[in-house]
This record gives sequence, C-alpha cells and structure tokens, in this order.
Amino acid sequence: MTRPLILAAALLALLAGCNTVDGVGRDISGGANRVAGWIG
Repeated sequence: MTRPLILAAALLALLAGCNTVDGVGRDISGGANRVAGWIG
C-alpha cells in the first residue's frame, strides 16, 4: 500500500519541479533516452 503513495509523491515532486507540461515532457524523454542507453 505504501508503494502507490511513494509513486504519487514522486510524480507530484516531478511536476512541481518542472512547472510546465513542456518541462515534464523533456524530463520523461530524457529518462527514456537514458534507459535506452543502458539497454542498447
């Protein structure tokens, strides 16, 4: 039960840090590129 709460808190912190939808998109794509680099 604490796992969804931690995930929600992390999501809120991410959104608060970005302040814009564009910033969220850049953060998500940056994270995806980093994971893709680990895999490939």
